[in-house]
Amino acid sequence: MPGNSFGERFRVTTFGESHGAGLGVVIDGCPAGLVLDLGAVDADLARRRPGTGKLVSPRKEPDAFEVVSGLFEGRTLGTPLTFLFRNADADASAYEPLRDLYRPSHADYTTEARFGVRDWRGGGRASARETVGRVAAGAVARQILADQGVEVVAWVDRVGDEASTVDEGEVTRSAVDATEVRCPDRDAAARMDALIREVRAEGDTVGGTVRCVARGVPAGLGEPVFDKLEARLAAGLLSLPAARGFEVGSGYAGTRMRGSAHNDAFVNVDGAIRTRTNHSGGIQGGISNGMPIVLSVAFKPVATIFKPQDTVDRQGRPAVIQPRGRHDPCVLPRAVPMVEAMVCLVLADALLGRAPRR
Repeated sequence: MPGNSFGERFRVTTFGESHGAGLGVVIDGCPAGLVLDLGAVDADLARRRPGTGKLVSPRKEPDAFEVVSGLFEGRTLGTPLTFLFRNADADASAYEPLRDLYRPSHADYTTEARFGVRDWRGGGRASARETVGRVAAGAVARQILADQGVEVVAWVDRVGDEASTVDEGEVTRSAVDATEVRCPDRDAAARMDALIREVRAEGDTVGGTVRCVARGVPAGLGEPVFDKLEARLAAGLLSLPAARGFEVGSGYAGTRMRGSAHNDAFVNVDGAIRTRTNHSGGIQGGISNGMPIVLSVAFKPVATIFKPQDTVDRQGRPAVIQPRGRHDPCVLPRAVPMVEAMVCLVLADALLGRAPRR
């Protein structure tokens, strides 16, 4: 099965299934000599962890990890850095009645069509449980970026029709984590929280968008043509479970503007070249321009709902399905650390490949 690795110079490979023995990630290309803060890795994992509130899946996974290779006396060796997570609360019994049914909008049918076999226990590799390895790798990448003054912050921007107003230049992770829904706009967060609880009570799910800003990104990251920085960001972010859309800078809203209003004029700010506006979202010609990188990721409603739905079995016979088990009514609060992780992975990969300016 291809497609389990991401990145070129800072390359991550995730492995494991949702209800298997465990999951993990191998990071190849992490620079030697990095003093790795494992507490910071655990802090990022805690933000993704299920069972932490009323708005997320009640599955209890501590996500305790073992560093299997690549670390000695607190410093990275430059060899492959491997994190292993053993599943502690896997329960495949809820999926046993569904083993021969195709769940609507899941990867059951397509996986079997592609490989001729699938792990029916919670979706296998297609489960959001796979992202535990990405978040761990992203936490390592975040520490590489922090040494260069780069900060990445994401938050829930919209749930259903409930939207927020957030200052992208000032928003902090502490403000994001101050609400359970992970929206720093407290009024909007209260409305989002109420909507998620309402939807959950109905046995349904709801989607929305996560917005992210990367501040302190130097100019000159990315490549022209096929490896444009926004293309790499889009590839990473659209690989997240339930991701359905990507925008950078003004995004689709920019299509409703005139070029005279959309163009970002260059200015000299204390000797540094910047732009007066940032409709480009910090990227021009596929290369960072030194302004904050601003992007959004749209997530569909979680596919597992607790209402009867029509489907077919593996022989194509009509059937009715009504799942049970432990699932998120809205992926967005736990998607925030996932989005940050993928942005950190892309930026670290680009940073490590940047040639010094002459």
